[in-house]
Amino acid sequence: MYILFFIMWILFNGSITLEIVAFGLVIAAVIYWFVCKFMDFSVRKDIMIIRQSFRMIEYLGVLAWEILKASVVLCGIILNLYQKPEPVLVTFHADLKTEMARAVLANSITLTPGTITVNLEENEFTVHCLDKSMARGLDSSVFVRLLEKMEKEAGKR
Repeated sequence: MYILFFIMWILFNGSITLEIVAFGLVIAAVIYWFVCKFMDFSVRKDIMIIRQSFRMIEYLGVLAWEILKASVVLCGIILNLYQKPEPVLVTFHADLKTEMARAVLANSITLTPGTITVNLEENEFTVHCLDKSMARGLDSSVFVRLLEKMEKEAGKR
């Protein structure tokens, strides 16, 4: 947060001189102190946000990879003339504690080709899969493991 305050100071000034940088360092420190003292913020929360940012980037990479893999599988199912897809409706339980994590999981499943989250109540997910092969391992998917890890790290603060 301190670095963000400092960068904003430089951007708002529009130029970089020794005086602007020196005042910026002091003013950013004073603002950061104020935020920590009166707005329930801390260095620990800063570190947690940075860690969560790296986890979120990791999650987005995994999501992109899973979308790519599901697209290939889905093309194989659609182009196979000799075997018809067997749609299935699956209900599974995921031990996610926050609404945000549950919503992210539901949206990740829906973004993955061939699957749609139909219903979400508490920790019970109902997912429609275009083929029963896509339903395997939904409850222990990489998405669930990463979201549980992110929740665990967020709870340590």
